[in-house]
Amino acid sequence: MSKYVVAVSGGVDSVVLLDMFAQIPGRDIIVAHFDHGIRPDSSEDALFVGTLAAQYGFPFEIVREELGPNASEERARTRRYAFLRGLAKKHDAQIVTAHHADDAVETIAINLHRGTGWRGLAVLDSDISRPLMTSTKADLIEYARRRNLTWREDSTNATDVYLRNRLRRDIVGLTTDQKQQLLALRAQQLESKKHIDTEVRRLIGDGPRYSRYFFMHIPKNVAIECLRSITGAKLTRPQLERALIAIKTAHAKSLYHAGAGLTIEFTTRNFSLSLLK
Repeated sequence: MSKYVVAVSGGVDSVVLLDMFAQIPGRDIIVAHFDHGIRPDSSEDALFVGTLAAQYGFPFEIVREELGPNASEERARTRRYAFLRGLAKKHDAQIVTAHHADDAVETIAINLHRGTGWRGLAVLDSDISRPLMTSTKADLIEYARRRNLTWREDSTNATDVYLRNRLRRDIVGLTTDQKQQLLALRAQQLESKKHIDTEVRRLIGDGPRYSRYFFMHIPKNVAIECLRSITGAKLTRPQLERALIAIKTAHAKSLYHAGAGLTIEFTTRNFSLSLLK
């Protein structure tokens, strides 16, 4: 695939990403900007990115949503990726984001802080291309200065509203060696995740009906992994645990609303899932 939807926020990371991509001939690039409407000055970011796209001669796609100043980081991320995936489908293109090595370390720290399981180390793994994952923030800033690039600073990076910002101050104290150890663990977990996902699919099959007896007689952690796969990773760990209890105890012909719009329907021996519309 030679067509790319490059996500550009206007910050140094994505500005560097766009400049790097612009240096490679033969790439069909669409610059994508999601204006979340969280900050009063977010429209200035949009104007900056639009101007930047024009300077490179790339088409520019933008959407603005009024998420408001109280929107969570998760909400903003979900809406941003919905926009990017819509563009990728529209243009039959690959999504590219500017996540880098320090982003991976921060995300791992957030997940460990929240008490997530082993998948908390297997972060930033999807069908999205992230070509800067071997670069650090310092590398990107050095590149930007060497190329005389300009960028916008996100004022929310200085606030304590978001957990990522609060943890970032602690992560700054990590040595390069410590960060590399975390990234090595991430690589190991990503490889393990592939094997686990393959084995889970072998165990549960393609559905649409699944055996309640099977889920009653396998270890809880295995059952949670299987259920996570069936539900498309839409549920939190507590929601998965409650759904597992329902699978073991619910009466035939009953319905269980698991969360995220997912409903589980039971027969005596099996269960199936449906998504509320």
